[in-house]
Amino acid sequence: MKSCFGYVRVSTQKQGEGVSMDAQKDAILRFASTNDITITKWFEEKQTAAKSGRPVFNAMLKLLRARKASGVVMHKIDRSARNFRDWARIGELADVGIDVHFATESLDFRSRGGRLSADIQAVIAADYIRNLREEVIKGFNGRLKEGLYPLKAPIGYLDNGGGKPKTIDPVRGPLVRETFEHYASGHHSISSLLQKLNNLGLVGQYGAPISKGCLEKLLNNPFYTGIIRIKTTGACYQGIHEPLIPVWLFETVQRIKSGRAGKKVTRHNHTYRGQFQCAQCQFSMIPEKQKAFVYYRCHSDTCSGSSIREERLEDAVERLLAQLKLSERDIKAINAEIAQCLKRNDAANIKRGHMLQLAKIERRLANLTDALLDDLVDQETFKHRQEKLLLEQRKIRQKLAEQAGMAPSVDMVRRFLELLKNLAEHYVIATADEKREIVEIATSNRRVNGKTVYIEPSKWLSDTQNMLGVLCCAQSRGTSRTRHHVSKQYIEGLMKIVDQQDSASLLGISSPAGATDGPVSSLN
Repeated sequence: MKSCFGYVRVSTQKQGEGVSMDAQKDAILRFASTNDITITKWFEEKQTAAKSGRPVFNAMLKLLRARKASGVVMHKIDRSARNFRDWARIGELADVGIDVHFATESLDFRSRGGRLSADIQAVIAADYIRNLREEVIKGFNGRLKEGLYPLKAPIGYLDNGGGKPKTIDPVRGPLVRETFEHYASGHHSISSLLQKLNNLGLVGQYGAPISKGCLEKLLNNPFYTGIIRIKTTGACYQGIHEPLIPVWLFETVQRIKSGRAGKKVTRHNHTYRGQFQCAQCQFSMIPEKQKAFVYYRCHSDTCSGSSIREERLEDAVERLLAQLKLSERDIKAINAEIAQCLKRNDAANIKRGHMLQLAKIERRLANLTDALLDDLVDQETFKHRQEKLLLEQRKIRQKLAEQAGMAPSVDMVRRFLELLKNLAEHYVIATADEKREIVEIATSNRRVNGKTVYIEPSKWLSDTQNMLGVLCCAQSRGTSRTRHHVSKQYIEGLMKIVDQQDSASLLGISSPAGATDGPVSSLN
């Protein structure tokens, strides 16, 4: 009686939990009893045979070459190998006198005709896998083009079965949104944010606390904005699932992660860290606490070194914001013009502008694809530019959705102006973090020369003031036609300012119902 090994295989762990393994063993045992063979050892594998490198299969081959058994019995040819490399290794066993048997196929592996028949079946098995792979890839790409994500939903979303978009997880979705908001605030490193998330109870797919690597992937995944990016290829697609965060929030996080948004955490968390520069050498002023006071000093060796107390910086910001205050008369005049905007349907003009931007992006995407086909750009450049264009496209679509949900969008201007009217008062009573946020979005060119502070309003804020002056000038003119023209330009310009992220979302203007909300500032 010959001693042989028994080899059984299934493609996945899930299949191994079923009856497939037992059915293969039964067939092998029946073949062994009929052919006077004893199975001395079983080798069980739960891995696909499409690729070479199966550990159990390799271990069995090693023992057979060492003559630990006279041969091997396998269930079928496609259970042994589905790639030509492993099939060649099985053929090498027969060439050195080791018996190879297949329980369900009456093949004499030592005869020329038997080897030929087995080779043909092995080729068919390999071709089956090749065709199956092509069909899977075709279906995979088809889903992606439809805007569906055919893989497991990322943290914060739920799977709903094949052919259906992912939906926001009511439990973990808000926590993921909060994760982006916390990191975008600039007050957290990855490590400190990870600790905060563990305290909040954000867990991974299987209930375990998320790891540092998992958090890095989460913050880098554009899926939360509605863009599908395939990691292995870098290809991007517009998804049809509901975005969890707005595009501007995702872009803010990417700027911070790449180091372009300044230091994230400090030991003392000083209010104006990294916000003021030395006027002489252009280096940042470094905050230092001396006894009860905080001083901002220039540590450069190339200049005399400015030094100023934090209170003076705070006073300079407060004076600037007080100068930009809108009066009740200004607000009343602007609201009157907004009423005229409703009659002239200016919201439709803004929508038309967004549609033109979308059409322009579509043309740029088409031109980018043509450039790739003509070898004018490489794959890496193509993928990078494609993702940027798709994110811009998603941002404009979000604006259109927000505008459609408003009644009409000029209501957002009214709310914006009310906030702007009280910006100086908000600054006075704000916390240190809130003051830092106001300084970041409302001022620019912040410099210190000796004991003198130079500070300017941000462009969107100065534009608002300039247009207000134009509007007041137009109201004092005699012809209504001139006044109408200037007022219309003012309101349209003001809407464009509000449409920008830095002036609207960061000032705490909530998104309309149905849109994805950004972080709500305490300025409200």
